[in-house]
Amino acid sequence: MTSLLILNGPNLNLLGTREPEIYGADTLADVEANCRAHATAKGVDIACVQSNHEGALVDAIQAAKGTHDGIILNAGAYTHTSIALHDAIAGTQVPTIELHLSNVHAREEFRHHSYIARVAVGVICGFGAAGYILAMDAMIGHLETRR
Repeated sequence: MTSLLILNGPNLNLLGTREPEIYGADTLADVEANCRAHATAKGVDIACVQSNHEGALVDAIQAAKGTHDGIILNAGAYTHTSIALHDAIAGTQVPTIELHLSNVHAREEFRHHSYIARVAVGVICGFGAAGYILAMDAMIGHLETRR
């Protein structure tokens, strides 16, 4: 069975209360429940992890190798600062989709650069919580074409 890791970075535990005009009203629990329901419908297994700590995210990416077939990564602000996340993805070679709730390209200039995009299968941004489902479907499709 295909297995996906849904990995969320810093401040995503605040979804639903943190700047809902940008990030929406769905909580992280809502997002994870929607992902689990979609995974069941698609016949895939998922694990959901969130951490505010860069090293914990690196550990989760490294642990995904041999355990998960793909990663959906919303690295939050670490997208724009973390060479360590870039290196973990490149080093494990687990297919990864970079995900953002907001359209980072329509926001502050510092959000326009991603260290992750270069090693990602693709990037999905600007679709709110629905982006997780889009990313799951994209990853499932990507994995099917690789088989």
